[in-house]
Amino acid sequence: MKEECLICKAPLVYVEAEKIMECAICHKKENSKTSCTKGHYVCNECHTKGMDAIIGLCLKESSKNPVEIIWKMMEQPFCHMHGPEHHVMVGSALLTAYKNAGGDIELRQALIEMMSRGKSVPGGVCGFWGACGAGISTGIFVSIISKSTPLAVKPFGLSNLMTAKALEQIGTIGGPRCCKRNSYLSILAAVGFVKNHFEVEMEKPEIICRHTAQNNQCIGKRCPFAKVSQSTLYKKTII
Repeated sequence: MKEECLICKAPLVYVEAEKIMECAICHKKENSKTSCTKGHYVCNECHTKGMDAIIGLCLKESSKNPVEIIWKMMEQPFCHMHGPEHHVMVGSALLTAYKNAGGDIELRQALIEMMSRGKSVPGGVCGFWGACGAGISTGIFVSIISKSTPLAVKPFGLSNLMTAKALEQIGTIGGPRCCKRNSYLSILAAVGFVKNHFEVEMEKPEIICRHTAQNNQCIGKRCPFAKVSQSTLYKKTII
C-alpha cells in the first residue's frame, strides 16, 4: 500500500455513524467516522502539524500563479497525499497569487484568517457533507478578499457562487476523492472567477499530476490532469 494511515500505512475505512476515537498521536478523544483497518485514528490537528509554515512560505512568494504556489506547499512535510491541510492550502495559494497579481489585500492578515477558517473544515467532508474542502477553500478566499459577512449583499453572493463553481468542477469528475485533483480543479475555477468578477488576472500553467504514484485510488485517464486524459467532459465544463 502507498500512503494511507499515517501510523502504519494500512488502508483507511469510513463508517456511516460517528463513534468516539482516540488519536494515536496525541491521545485526544473525539467523534470521527475514519480510522485505518488496524484501528488507528489521527485527528485533524495532528494530521496537519506544521501547517503554520504556510504563512511564512506565502509571505516570501512572488509568483502570480496559485498552482505553482500550492506545488511548493505540497512538497512540505506537513502535506500528505490526502488530508484537511488542502482546505487551507488552496485558499492560501490563491490569496498569495491574488496579492502578487495586484489584488488589494493585506496578505499576512488574510493568510491568518484563511488558516483559522480553513482549519475548521474537517477531513472527509467531500464524502460526508457533499462539499469538498478544497472547493470550500475557494469560497473562503473570495469571502476574505471581498470582506464578506453573513449580512453582506454582493460579497455574500460572490463567495457562495465561487464555492458552487468549484464544487461543480469537482462533482463533474466524480470520485473517489483525490485532494490533489480537487485542489487543482478548485484553483482553476477560482482563477477564472476572479478575473471575471474582480478584474485581477492570476497566472496558471498546464497541470500534469505529479502524485499518481502516491494515490491508491487514482482514477487514471479519467482525471483531467493525467498525462493522457480522456476527460472530455471536463474540458467542456471547466471555467
